[in-house]
Amino acid sequence: MLGKPSKETPVSSVPIPSPAYHIESFSEEEQATLLRYFTNVDKPVFAIHGLPEVVKGALFARYSRSPKSVRRLFLDEFLGDPGVNRGAVAEETTGTERAEGLYDRVFTQFGDDSVAQLGAAHLAVEQASNILTKVLEWGRLASYLEQSTRYIFYDQKLGDRYRYQVPQELAHHGLTDRFTTEMDWLFDTYSSVVAELVTYYENLFPQQPDDSNFVWRSTIRAKACDDARGLLPAATQSNVGIFASGQAYEALLLRMKANSLEEVRWYADAMLIELRKVIPSFMKRVDVPDRGELWVDYFAEVHGAMREKGAELDAAPNDAPLVTLVEFDALGERKVAAAALYAYTNLPDVQVREIVAAMTESEIDDIFHLYVGNRKNRRHKPGRGMEQTFYRFDVLCDYGIFRDLQRHRMMTLEWQRLSPEFGYITPDAVIDIGARETWDRAMNRMSDLYSTIEQAAGGDVAQFAVPFANRVRFYMNMNAREAFHMLELRTQPGGHPDYRKVCQEMHRLIAEVAGHRRIAEAMSYVDHNTYDLARMESERTAEAKRTAHGIRPSSP
Repeated sequence: MLGKPSKETPVSSVPIPSPAYHIESFSEEEQATLLRYFTNVDKPVFAIHGLPEVVKGALFARYSRSPKSVRRLFLDEFLGDPGVNRGAVAEETTGTERAEGLYDRVFTQFGDDSVAQLGAAHLAVEQASNILTKVLEWGRLASYLEQSTRYIFYDQKLGDRYRYQVPQELAHHGLTDRFTTEMDWLFDTYSSVVAELVTYYENLFPQQPDDSNFVWRSTIRAKACDDARGLLPAATQSNVGIFASGQAYEALLLRMKANSLEEVRWYADAMLIELRKVIPSFMKRVDVPDRGELWVDYFAEVHGAMREKGAELDAAPNDAPLVTLVEFDALGERKVAAAALYAYTNLPDVQVREIVAAMTESEIDDIFHLYVGNRKNRRHKPGRGMEQTFYRFDVLCDYGIFRDLQRHRMMTLEWQRLSPEFGYITPDAVIDIGARETWDRAMNRMSDLYSTIEQAAGGDVAQFAVPFANRVRFYMNMNAREAFHMLELRTQPGGHPDYRKVCQEMHRLIAEVAGHRRIAEAMSYVDHNTYDLARMESERTAEAKRTAHGIRPSSP
């Protein structure tokens, strides 16, 4: 008989006996049918495959209101009547009609939003501007993968034009030709500068004997792209892969339909058409007059009213550093200590806090030492007790860096409209290759284009002309646990130097301004070093893994 694992024995190494569970009885015919859609028929844990999303979602929705197992529900209520030859039913249609009927009853008529979380879809959204990509990636409860400006040269055309989006609104003001001319010139400039940067870095960092041509060129490319991407405008196209639930897609589409930009609304319509081909039951409320359309009107009304109210704040912005710690909780570390202890006591929260409030600094140190533990890598993070204190940062950095940091969606993040108002950054390497004048000319021409579009079509449309090098202001409100994740990830040696600086400064402010030295010290994988060729080690590691698996790399 197994006892409690000793302190010396890792829990993961202790064999676990099988718990007693009931094995449901199915006929041979039922088992053969079930194994087409379920990974087993005799265990309490199994996966579902080969069924339409609406069927999987409806199965779980019905599951919550039935004493039956999900496999029995499938046989009895979704596959067909008892006399039907179940094994001959096509996978793509199995139970779909029944499932859609359930969604009509539960979701559409009664508004049970939790049902819309039970089915999902993969969606590719291509040739989207970098304005649109940020709209797409707003939602927290979805997965996104975006084409990176760090690993792709934007000097090649897509068809007969460089990869940029022309705002439809410009046609109403006779500005399409002007915009296209300026964009073509800007991408020509990018092409010239990025080529010079590649040569510059190849000479600065010659290939080492132990490094393959692939590793070296990949590292050089990332370095050149990091510097040159400041010339890319917000109109630059990208591809985004999305995996989300029906509920997440519905919320996304409603926000998109309320957006002031025609590109965003066009893509919303296009996405709705495609999603209705794969998860139609989840998309029924989007354009219903007394449902989705009401929400869209509400969002648009609030956006317009707040834009007017914001314009009434007649004041010039103060000078601001790269990062400002706007707000924090001076008692945050003691609140974390109390939250860390809470689950290991039988005391009310108020009582735990009172006890911790009376502790000495040394006793708080001991709690943190135990709670943080011996972290072996940055993925070993303390528990949810770290969510009991927060930091609100105001950041003023270039748009290219904002695009990277905006991906951390579990925090609260809001950004201001893009404009040339806060100036732009110029990478040192651009100066070193003698391209400072070219860079300044590009920024000035785009600023002039922005002003022309703003006067004619408004500030929202004018954003398309703003280069990544221009600064944008945004705030990030995060708890300490999220700070662990972001600051340790974004200060890794291979990260972009500029977002490394932002996160390094956040870490310093947590320790020195908030005075949360215990939390800052626990973030032991925040890297404050600087690196010349940051991507080299990660490229070497990746190549070693490819070699071990016999994989030949694609050309860099």
